[in-house]
Amino acid sequence: MLPITKLGHPALRAKAEPIEKVDAALRRLAEDMLETMYTHDGCGLAANQVGVTRRIIVLDTREAKKRPSVLRIGGKSRPVHKHMPMVLLNPEIELAGKPEFGSEACLSIPGIHGEVKRPPVTRVRGTDLDGNAVEFEAEGLLSRALQHEVDHLDGILFIDRLDAAERKRVADELHQMAGGMVG
Repeated sequence: MLPITKLGHPALRAKAEPIEKVDAALRRLAEDMLETMYTHDGCGLAANQVGVTRRIIVLDTREAKKRPSVLRIGGKSRPVHKHMPMVLLNPEIELAGKPEFGSEACLSIPGIHGEVKRPPVTRVRGTDLDGNAVEFEAEGLLSRALQHEVDHLDGILFIDRLDAAERKRVADELHQMAGGMVG
């Protein structure tokens, strides 16, 4: 299991570097990230959150019964559980639909949650651990988790997307957590 970087750690604000090749070290990182995510009851984890600034995310939304996920490949719906856990390298996303609010939290910002407005549909292109190109569309929790984790790869945290009222509600806790580094 890997240590989770917390708010204030510079890796959380760094833009992750593209992955050029899949090797044993990258496969091990993916395995360790999945173990870390499961241990902390997360549904997604970006490499930045374990102090590695490379463009890799892991996801598993199977357990979220109250916030189901939709996965479409080639326009056809597919059973989400058959594609989980998911490891994506160099993910690129395109967003669609009218943004809607949804509750989010983050393993790197424990104890804080907030309502974040995001588009409901995410179109994804990336590579899997076998070097295969992957392309799909997601809705529900999987869509939100993809957007959240890709934000991490770009140094963006969910707290950056809170509206003014939500940000004010959590400001004192964030300031304390980051050792005064969040205003």
